[in-house]
Amino acid sequence: MHVTAEYLEKKGIDSPRLTAEILLAHKLNVDRVTLYLNFDQPLTENELTGYRTLIKRRLQREPVQYIIGIQEFWSLEFVVTPQVLIPRHETELLVEQAIERLKAFPAVENHTPRILDLGTGCGAIAISLAKEVQQTKIWATDISAGALKLASLNAEKHGVTDKIRFIQGNLWEPLLDQGVTFDIILSNPPYIASEEFKGLSPEVRDYEPRLALDGREDGMTYIQTIILEAPAFMNPGGWIMLEMAPGQTEKALELIGEIKEYGEKTRIKDYSRLYRVVMAQRKNNQDPATT
Repeated sequence: MHVTAEYLEKKGIDSPRLTAEILLAHKLNVDRVTLYLNFDQPLTENELTGYRTLIKRRLQREPVQYIIGIQEFWSLEFVVTPQVLIPRHETELLVEQAIERLKAFPAVENHTPRILDLGTGCGAIAISLAKEVQQTKIWATDISAGALKLASLNAEKHGVTDKIRFIQGNLWEPLLDQGVTFDIILSNPPYIASEEFKGLSPEVRDYEPRLALDGREDGMTYIQTIILEAPAFMNPGGWIMLEMAPGQTEKALELIGEIKEYGEKTRIKDYSRLYRVVMAQRKNNQDPATT
C-alpha cells in the first residue's frame, strides 16, 4: 500500500495514501481499520489484479467516489454513479440552514412543513433532511430519470421513502400543475460558467454529469430562473436557500433585492470562509410592505 501511495503521488493524484487505502479496503470489502489490523497479510493474485484495476481507473482521473460507488454526506452513505453529481461537504450548509429555519417556524396545527429539493441528484439533501426532521413532507425534483432512480434507491436504503415524493422535470415545470407551495426551497443548481469548463480538473470535467454542473453564461442562468420564479411556490414567511460560487452571491442578492415578494435576505460562508449559500425569505401576506 505504501508503494502504491508513492506511485499515485508521483502521478499527481490528490491524497495518494488515503486513495490507496480506500481502494484497497473497497477491493477487500473491509473497512480501513481492518486494513491496519491485517497490515502484513499478503494479497491473493485475484485481489492484487482487482486492486491494480482500481488504481488504473484512478490514474485515468476517475473520481474515487465513482470507483467505489459511495460518497458520505451528512454522516450518511449515498450510492453515487456518473449519472449524478458527487455531493460536496459544502452542500451540508443547505441542510444546516434548513434545520435552523424549521426550528423557528411557528407550530401551526395540522400544518406539516413542506420542503422542496430542486435538482436532487442522488437525493443527499432531501434524504438528510428526512432523517433529521421528524414531521415534514419533502418533494425532490430532477430533470434526469437516472438521477431520480438513484435518489429513490438511496431513500430506500435510509428508510425515508414514505417522507419524500420524487418527481421528474426541469426546474419548476413539474410543479406547475401540482398546486403545492413550500416552507423551505433548497437547491444546489448548476452554477459553473460554461467558459470555465476547460479549466476544471479532469475528475470533474470528464466524469461528472455536465447537465448538473453547467450554469451557462456566467454560471447564473439557473440561479436567476430559480430566484425569479420561486415566490410563486413559496408560502408566506418561507425561505429559499441556494448554493452557488462565492463570486455569484452578490449578484444573487442584488436580484433578490429587486423582487418585491422577498423580504429578509442574507449570504452564508462555507467552512473555507467563502460565501457559498444565499438565502431569502418570502414576505408575509400581512406585511404592510407587500400591499
